[in-house]
This record gives sequence, C-alpha cells and structure tokens, in this order.
Amino acid sequence: MQLLTDKVIFLTGGSAGIGLECAKAYAQEGAIVVIAALATSPINEALEILGDRHLGIACDVSKANDVEAAIQQTITKYGRIDAIHNNAGIASPSKPLDETSDDEWDQLINVNLKSVLLTTRFGINALRKTKGCILNTSSLVGDIGQENHAAYSATKGGMNALTKSMALDYAVDKIRVNAVMPAGVWTPMLRKWSQEQPNSASIINYLDDIHPLGDCPEGDVIADACVFLLSDKARFITGTTLAVSGGAELGYRRNP
Repeated sequence: MQLLTDKVIFLTGGSAGIGLECAKAYAQEGAIVVIAALATSPINEALEILGDRHLGIACDVSKANDVEAAIQQTITKYGRIDAIHNNAGIASPSKPLDETSDDEWDQLINVNLKSVLLTTRFGINALRKTKGCILNTSSLVGDIGQENHAAYSATKGGMNALTKSMALDYAVDKIRVNAVMPAGVWTPMLRKWSQEQPNSASIINYLDDIHPLGDCPEGDVIADACVFLLSDKARFITGTTLAVSGGAELGYRRNP
C-alpha cells in the first residue's frame, strides 16, 4: 500500500540532495511532486527521473513574487496542495559569526527562514482546505550548535522554533507541522562544505565518526522519515523536530 497516494506535495529545493531523494520517495509512494528550485537544468533532470505526472517550477524561495506564483501554478494545475515541504537551504559560509558579512547573513536568513514565511503565507489557505501538513528540513546543529557555523546554526535553531510555534498556530485547522533534523548527509551541499574545511582530506572519516551507527548516510534515510511524517501514519504527530542522525546528537566529536 502506498503511503502518499495522490497527495500533492509542494517541495522546495527538490532538485538535488535530500530534496531529490524526498521527491523520488514521495513519487514512489504515490504522491504528485511539485519541485520549486532555483535552477532550471537540475529541475529538468529531476523530472526525467520522476516522470510526466510531476511538475517543476523555477523559483527563488527567498522572493515573495516567485513563491506566490509557484504556489498558484500548483493549485491551478492540480487543484489543491496537501503538503508543503520546506527543504531549500544553504549552509555556507563556514566561519565564526564575527567574520560573517552582512550579505552572507542576509542570504542565509532569506533562503533558510524567510522561505518558510513565504510558502506559509501563500500556501496556508490551500492547506486549510485539505487539512494538510508542513514539513521543514532543519538540522541537528539547530539544537546542539556547531563551531564555525554560527549563522547557519542560528537559521536552523530558528526553524526548530518556527516548527513548534506553527504547529500551535495551525492545529486549529488540523494542519500538522513537523521538522526533520539530519546530522551529516552526503549531498552536493555537504561536499561543498567539506571542501571548505582546512582539513578536508580527513573529513570523510570525521563525518562517519560523528554518527554512532557508523557512517555518514545518503539522503534516502532522511526521505524515509519524511514520507512517514507526511503520511497518515503520523496523523497525531505535530510540533516534532525529529533527529534522523544515526545518534549524532548523543555527542558530536570535534573536527579533526
């Protein structure tokens, strides 16, 4: 039995990394996936994998006009939205707070947090009609912090707080709001991050070691948890920030 049969899922940042793995998992479970991402070429590549039933929209998730248009295009084509998955995010730069420029700070806030404001603003009425749900891709560092990533950690801590507050605000509408918190996951973004580290040669072993289960996973392990949280199997779960981390929250090791 498919867990997401005919659910229309609006997925930001769904053309690569964790987002693409989620898109594939959602489609496999019967959902219709709308990928809203920045670049057209990766969107088209993702749609070749997913098939003609699904939709891709070029969208800057930090810009209100783009998000409003993408939400409206989804409703026009499919008639409804059953879930919004706020997955789009950036992690760079890798530096302490005092070395973070205004532009770097603003970009992190706008992509990682303002995007949630915008998808909610323009999508909440559609979710009220379907009694749908919202899922946010956060990070374990939003709970435990991470050296040289103050601004990024701040955005994910903000996302965790948003998730809980939104769950309270929209419970009256029977809209569930949850988040997943990965630790390390091999994505293009993580590979870019690893190259920025001063000890990049040893970073693979480090990323394996921070997960007590023994390795740094691919994005499919996060996608499996996301499928559950968007399905009716999780119908009484809201306001949860779920660590999908191989136990990394039990104690990060320092960078090697």
